Amino acid sequence: MQLKQLEVFVQVARLKSFSKAADALYLTQPTISAHISALEYELGTKLVVRSTKEIQLTATGSVLFGYATQILGLCARAEQDVRTASSDLQGALSLAASTVPSQYLLPRILPHLRKLYPKVFCQIYQGDSSQVAQRVFENGAELGIIGAPIQKAGCVCTPFFSERMVIITPNTKPYQRLNGAMSAQVLRESPFLIREPGSGTRKHSEEFLRSVGIDPRELNLAAQLQSTESILQGVKNGLGISIISGIAATDFSSIGSILTFDYDSPVLTRQFYLIHHKNRPHSPAAAMLLQELPRFFQDLPAEAVP
Repeated sequence: MQLKQLEVFVQVARLKSFSKAADALYLTQPTISAHISALEYELGTKLVVRSTKEIQLTATGSVLFGYATQILGLCARAEQDVRTASSDLQGALSLAASTVPSQYLLPRILPHLRKLYPKVFCQIYQGDSSQVAQRVFENGAELGIIGAPIQKAGCVCTPFFSERMVIITPNTKPYQRLNGAMSAQVLRESPFLIREPGSGTRKHSEEFLRSVGIDPRELNLAAQLQSTESILQGVKNGLGISIISGIAATDFSSIGSILTFDYDSPVLTRQFYLIHHKNRPHSPAAAMLLQELPRFFQDLPAEAVP
């Protein structure tokens, strides 16, 4: 088996698509197919099942996937450790992050990280909180940042930053007349936008709604959307109201595209968590981030972190 074959196989397994794997690896789809076919021929077994919808792993494919992710992770770590053995901190740092950390927290952190460690290259993978935890578990990322704690065998979640979630509405007269005071009745009656299952934002939103006597199943649901940015655009254009990260709402609120409302409830305050595998040694870059990340937030300008 060749490392390139394993890399192709892991991408196909994760993305469940030959074409998406080709895009991710900057290869052609026939090249992807050739690598998988060669690997199957060498091992004498089918590894993937091709269908019109998506790729699925066979039983033997699932076994190989576990080994392949470990092998590729060890190769990446070996390269990082060798590079740092006789020089300053450098190399690639693979991170997985849920939507809010990926789109709104990391862009605030990375410029400061870059100034301190200019030779560290960050690779960011985005998914919901459960997907991030799975990627860390499979050694597809050294560290993860998520908006809700996840119970995953061998993984440790550590809180490092808290924020206030907000209720957002279109900037229209009915909501302007509320004068900044949101009520449970308005939450019940307004068309509501929610995130997908597995989202930390959705989990916290539902906890808040239950805390004020609203069953999430009884909401007037208008749409389920896959990202915070989609929620913001939907609210801006009058599709409904929602509950999202206060950090994510800042830009839209500051230019008047939406209205934001607080609510007298401690449940709207939530933590963000670092997740990592407790039994795997960290690369120097990952160890640095685990130590320095809380300090990055303390050092950011006040306007950068609401």
